[in-house]
Amino acid sequence: MTVEIRVPALGESLTTATVARWLKKSGDYVQHDETIVELETDKVSVEVTAPSAGRLEDCVAVGTEVEIGGLLGAVDETAEAPAAPEPAPAVEAPAAPLALEPVAAPARVAPPAPEAPKPAAVAPAPKLSSHEARERRVPMSRLRQTIARNLKAAQNTAAILTTFNEIDMSAAKALRAQYKEEFEKKHDGARLGFMSFFARAVVGALKDYPAINAQIEGDEIVYRDFVNLGIAVGTERGLVVPVLHDADQMSFAELERRIADYGKRARTGGLKLEELSHGTFSITNGGIFGSLLSTPILNTPQSGILGMHAIQDRPVVRDGQIVIRPMMYVALSYDHRIVDGREAVSFLVRIKQLVEDPRRLLLDL
Repeated sequence: MTVEIRVPALGESLTTATVARWLKKSGDYVQHDETIVELETDKVSVEVTAPSAGRLEDCVAVGTEVEIGGLLGAVDETAEAPAAPEPAPAVEAPAAPLALEPVAAPARVAPPAPEAPKPAAVAPAPKLSSHEARERRVPMSRLRQTIARNLKAAQNTAAILTTFNEIDMSAAKALRAQYKEEFEKKHDGARLGFMSFFARAVVGALKDYPAINAQIEGDEIVYRDFVNLGIAVGTERGLVVPVLHDADQMSFAELERRIADYGKRARTGGLKLEELSHGTFSITNGGIFGSLLSTPILNTPQSGILGMHAIQDRPVVRDGQIVIRPMMYVALSYDHRIVDGREAVSFLVRIKQLVEDPRRLLLDL
């Protein structure tokens, strides 16, 4: 009996996928539930397992675009599993040859082999320019194509404007240094990082400026009384933005655990489709790569994205004195169609207040 291998359901918004690579080839014997092929979609990679044990047949070519429910190949259940190879018999080492006696005849020398015929002359290959010889052409992945399409659509659709501010990280750094070990012990290894400070600050600021957490649908503005916070993660395959659903209900510890888990699984391709959907606001941290200042692009249809950057010691004026402080530039890109400049600037000032005085985060001030 032959069992068909079909493309599984991938989520409401996905209708097609691309065959990225086969882990087994036609003719191989596969076990039930063994991973045999990887599919690439606009958002995630999906592994498909064998529906039963047997011989793999009729594999669809790599690079083929397939629809949900489409045929990928088949498994012949009647095929017998290959027998385990028998161990090779031990071979005794040959005895060393005896030395020739002085009266032994000399060994016969084989006549020289006849000369091989010379190959016919072949026309030389056309010479490539020095640049062409050092170029490589690689097809864009489905994810990379989607990223490119979405980023360009954001620029073409939204009226994107960016406002900037800077944050003195002294208090956040001191609080983190004082409590990070105790925090990690109490919360089962969850590390206290700066991202949770900004996540909590964003949640608080969005309550005061709800338009930045809203989006335009047709001629209506959709406001939310919840925050689904996207955290941008750079991977070898491209940028993905896993979403912390109901981040406004999470503690510092839960935020840190979820952010660390998402980052790890984003890099290994282990994110689920629902973990990449329905974000209402996003944070991106170019500072981990050394970025000092940037203008992030909206993750449409969201209306705002916060850009964090590297912390750098800089001279600032405090109480009339020039002092050195660990400073971070922050940027808010927003859709000017729905968010006014006053709201955007005030939102970023609110983020600054909350991070510079973390006690406000704990006391909800």
